[in-house]
Amino acid sequence: MERNLALEFVRVTEAAALSCGRLMGRGDEVAADQAAVDAMRRAFDWVNIRGEIVIGEGERDEAPMLYLGEKVGRGHDGDTEVDIACDPLEGTTLCATGGQNALSVIAIAERGGFLKAPDTYMEKIAVGPKAKGAIDLSKSPTANLRAIADAKGVYIEDLTVVILNRPRHERLIKEVRTAGARIQLIGDGDLAPAVATCFDDSGVDVLMGIGGAPEGVLAAAAIRSCGGDIQGRLKPRGAEDIERAARMGIADVERIWHLEELAHGDVMFAATGVTGGEFLKGVRYFAGGAKTHSVVMRSKSGTVRYLETDHHFERKPNYGW
Repeated sequence: MERNLALEFVRVTEAAALSCGRLMGRGDEVAADQAAVDAMRRAFDWVNIRGEIVIGEGERDEAPMLYLGEKVGRGHDGDTEVDIACDPLEGTTLCATGGQNALSVIAIAERGGFLKAPDTYMEKIAVGPKAKGAIDLSKSPTANLRAIADAKGVYIEDLTVVILNRPRHERLIKEVRTAGARIQLIGDGDLAPAVATCFDDSGVDVLMGIGGAPEGVLAAAAIRSCGGDIQGRLKPRGAEDIERAARMGIADVERIWHLEELAHGDVMFAATGVTGGEFLKGVRYFAGGAKTHSVVMRSKSGTVRYLETDHHFERKPNYGW
């Protein structure tokens, strides 16, 4: 894939963030999500690709746009063929309540580069480059924390573990506390913390727990570019999720998926902050425009670029999507 594609896709995440960012804190999750979806869908029409959504807003009968299997991009002969994993608004509740770490996210790969994960739960563990190879989802949280601490050359007590604050994590939280690690409980959105493990100044060492499976694939795309590590295992909610996984080619829902299985080949990742957090700043509006903060990553080169962009709506009205 051409490296310039990554910069084309950041314009798509910018469009989605600018659109749903106007609804921050207004308490309407549905409206915020729809604004992001609509803007991202229109922005795709300006990108010279033949893309297929493999991680999106749901199956065709469940989502009006960006459904699994949908074709996006201008689609001219000779355009690059890519698979696309996207979340127009990762953290709809965060945006609606004005919480931290809401993002607009896209990852692209060569055909077949992503695990086609169903819209169900996934147990995950993610770490940065210093602990790459030290994690094993088949082992206990305590065993993983010991291995991560050893790899980083610190005590378990020095580690900060991010966990979604959910009843399903009561046992996990208790074990992590018993092991001695510090915990940061979050209300929603585990993608940004997963990626944040790759940056020392984020203060996040480990992500543990059960969150969305599509977000696990998106996180893997970014983590590969940063040299970190992630493993995931599906946690279906019932028979319907198991059947859906089978239709998408996953026969063994107990299988542990490693980084290169979640996202492999030449992978690119782009994200724009909707609300601020430890990973990206949120959209900031000013008279006649807005400022966005985005990141672009590429696994082939390991390049991570941050872009802070001023958008002037009178010059490019489409930025008002």
